[in-house]
Amino acid sequence: MARVVCIHGVGQQYAGERQLHKTWHPALADGLLRAGTSAELPADDMRCVFYGDLFRPPGRTLAVQDPPLTAADVEEGFETDLLLALWAEAARQDEAVLPPDARTLTRTPAGVQRALNALSRSRFFAGIALRGLVLDLKQVRAYLCDPAVRAAVQQRVSATVTDRTRVIVGHSLGSVVAYEALCAHPEWPVRALLTLGSPLGIRNLVHDRLPEPGAWPGGVGAWTNIADEGDVVALVKDLRPLFGDRVECHVVHNGSAAHDATRYLSTPQAGRAVTDGCGLD
Repeated sequence: MARVVCIHGVGQQYAGERQLHKTWHPALADGLLRAGTSAELPADDMRCVFYGDLFRPPGRTLAVQDPPLTAADVEEGFETDLLLALWAEAARQDEAVLPPDARTLTRTPAGVQRALNALSRSRFFAGIALRGLVLDLKQVRAYLCDPAVRAAVQQRVSATVTDRTRVIVGHSLGSVVAYEALCAHPEWPVRALLTLGSPLGIRNLVHDRLPEPGAWPGGVGAWTNIADEGDVVALVKDLRPLFGDRVECHVVHNGSAAHDATRYLSTPQAGRAVTDGCGLD
């Protein structure tokens, strides 16, 4: 019966609800402090929706590493297009990344390998193994392109939201999940949506694949979107041209971990969005 429901993004297949809660709740509590909120949000007043296990390879319960994916596993179409879009944005943000040009920005196996090689030099993707990046692409494609996966993820959100829920927080792909859930359930008593590092503004690959592109998310009264200037996943920082001027958009600085959920949650902007949505002041 939590007032705040949080939804994670890709790359969490080896985590779980309790692990995420253990790091996300303190970060949000700090965000409330930064916002000058006098009231606290008890730990049991926040719940994390977990769906990462849907992407965990079957029969590998004790595994601690991703499948041995390579550039050859990046499928044509959505996965390749998203990879090339991330490459172009990473090059714009980071001078260490060789920018794509007419010769290299191709949808051939060689072009995919060049994109992966370039991204490996990016500060944003530092520490992410090639197989991890490829698997992340596949998770995004699976949610956006596979109706069965989409339905399974949405069912977990529906099972977590209650009559007491007032704020839904979505990070990365989780922001897409949160948006779609609210559009599908305008009857929910949720007052506010908070999206962090969101790819919702990527027009052809994400926005245009939404069930209701550009629609206001259900019955919420407020939508706050927060993006770090260097967050490659949040390729479009300002969502207002696509979703309307009611979206309150903020650009923040998360340091070297531009896309990190906890750094987003600890900002005063996130704290204020949750404070107002829950009526904590």
